[in-house]
Amino acid sequence: MSDVVSTDPRTGRTAEIVAQETSTEEVARLCAAALAAAPALEELGRDGRAALLRALADALEGRRTDVVAVADRETALGAGRLNGELTRTCYQLRLFAEVLEEGSYLEAAVDHAGDSPMGPRPDLRRMLMPIGPVAVFGASNFPLAFSVPGGDTASALAAGCPVVVKAHGSHPATSQLVFDVLVAAARAAGAPEGTLGLVHGLAAGAALVAHPAIRAVGFTGSVNGGRALLQIIEQRPDPVPFFGELSSLNPVVVTPQAAGERGTRLGTELVGSFTLGAGQFCTKPGLVFVPAGADGDAVLDAMAAAVQGSSAQVLLNEGIAASFDRIAGGIAGAPGVSTVARGTADDGAGFTAAPLLLTTSAAQLPEQVTEECFGPVTVVARYEGTDELFAALGAMPSSLTATVLRGAGEVELPLAVSQELRTRAGRLVYDAYPTGVAVSWAQHHGGPWPSTNSQHTSVGTTAIRRFLRPFTWQGAPAELLPAELTDGFTGIPRRIDGVLELPR
Repeated sequence: MSDVVSTDPRTGRTAEIVAQETSTEEVARLCAAALAAAPALEELGRDGRAALLRALADALEGRRTDVVAVADRETALGAGRLNGELTRTCYQLRLFAEVLEEGSYLEAAVDHAGDSPMGPRPDLRRMLMPIGPVAVFGASNFPLAFSVPGGDTASALAAGCPVVVKAHGSHPATSQLVFDVLVAAARAAGAPEGTLGLVHGLAAGAALVAHPAIRAVGFTGSVNGGRALLQIIEQRPDPVPFFGELSSLNPVVVTPQAAGERGTRLGTELVGSFTLGAGQFCTKPGLVFVPAGADGDAVLDAMAAAVQGSSAQVLLNEGIAASFDRIAGGIAGAPGVSTVARGTADDGAGFTAAPLLLTTSAAQLPEQVTEECFGPVTVVARYEGTDELFAALGAMPSSLTATVLRGAGEVELPLAVSQELRTRAGRLVYDAYPTGVAVSWAQHHGGPWPSTNSQHTSVGTTAIRRFLRPFTWQGAPAELLPAELTDGFTGIPRRIDGVLELPR
């Protein structure tokens, strides 16, 4: 098998050999272990799994210094960003523990036997159950929050599903380290062996998705990567759910009133947003609609000044650097697109990109500018009036987010823009920037294709819904029911004979 190599993106050099790529036989063993662990993990119950999640968070906190150091060496994201990401990762583990204890995620419902307008009704009791072992694919740009210990893993474990993670090749050493930390903590917390597994290598990832023990797949990555996994799933005798977070342009609309009131500030803030993390956020604003005229010029001039004063940024890996050069170059060379400003290039050996600001006309929006480009680039599309703006918005692909930057108290145009964009986005952002995705009960991180292929979120508490399936017991004796569905149970919200009852 081939070596799994950890590369320093700042230098482009190999830092260490982490492991050997996982063989097909080892993938099968890990999947079998996950399948065997599933009943015992479910039997831990909500309280037992909540304790497990908190133990995992505590273990990661205990190795914070080591984890951040290795992750920074592999990603060049910086200790500040990575400490924040580790805090987020531990928070979401603990938040899912609270989800388990609160219990409404089960959607528990009891309909007692009795008469109905359709005639006699049997006793029916329904709630959500674990779907089974889950394959999780780590993301390149979030080595902690969307990878081995990330939100997919946390929500799947909370649901009662063992997890086998495909480590991302951008940060294999980080993946291996946090996996070892998690496995030790899970064992100490009483989780069954096989609750967590880890594989390395593209072939291992393909074998993982194809294995019959795997009942769902969580993926964060490119559209092409998602399509490749979907093709494997479609060829299975029993296709399983695929939850992919894939591609997003994240358009921003600056209204004329906003440009007039605070154009310079908006321009500076927009550059901060599209260059955050070297532009390697799935929520990076890739296309900004700015009004024509002097007020819009102030926005563009401020953006140009900020970009010209910027330095090259380190990208996560060689593939992303090559893709950035190809896609950004294609956008810059498209008809009607002009280069406004470029940051200072870096002639070093690492994987870098200079921030790039482009402009075009909203009236003649080239198709190339609606393609996601991972990295520090954005396009400003100037619009003359609302007719041009709405015609351009109608050509937008669906995204995770859309943003409206409006004037003080402005309603009419922002509302019309919102109604146009809400059909092609999962989250509308007002007077802020989309690159922050809070982990909360009300968060939704998803959207119509190609941003995702799912109705569910991959961030926030309802992410657990992906890894659960509904199940109904009819006429079941009390001793055969889950505790949450027995008469007299009051620990969670339940709908009893159509009436919502809260815990007492």
